[in-house]
Amino acid sequence: MVVSRRQAIREGWLHRVAVTVCRDARGRILVHRRSEQLSRFPGLYEVVVGGAVDVGESYEQAAARELAEELGIRVLPRLLFTFLNRSGLSPHWLGVHEAVVLDMVAADPDEVAWHGWLTEQELRPALLEWHFTPDSHELFSRYLAFRTARS
Repeated sequence: MVVSRRQAIREGWLHRVAVTVCRDARGRILVHRRSEQLSRFPGLYEVVVGGAVDVGESYEQAAARELAEELGIRVLPRLLFTFLNRSGLSPHWLGVHEAVVLDMVAADPDEVAWHGWLTEQELRPALLEWHFTPDSHELFSRYLAFRTARS
């Protein structure tokens, strides 16, 4: 049975979501504030770009599609890891990717109200001071732990 993400969230069913941590050539991380008109978490900040994985779509395909839709960039992100995320609106499998973004970002104003590049040192206090989506803290902690383990 194929259901929409909205129905999966409403029913509390597991679904898949693909997200990407975007870095620039200097290693800074793209942070953005969600548009106020979005139904989920309007006006909150995020450290990733992403969305639901469609039926028959891989995590990588979904992540690339979301980057094109939300930021206007064409890049193939690299899947780093997946985990069962229980924060947010409902439990979901989260595929975490990373991509180096060398092109200019052309954010869709219907999705992104603001975006900027922050160093990890700048991002740490921002995570405590700004209002981020519920899964941003755990997601970013897992991302840093993954990078540290790979170093």
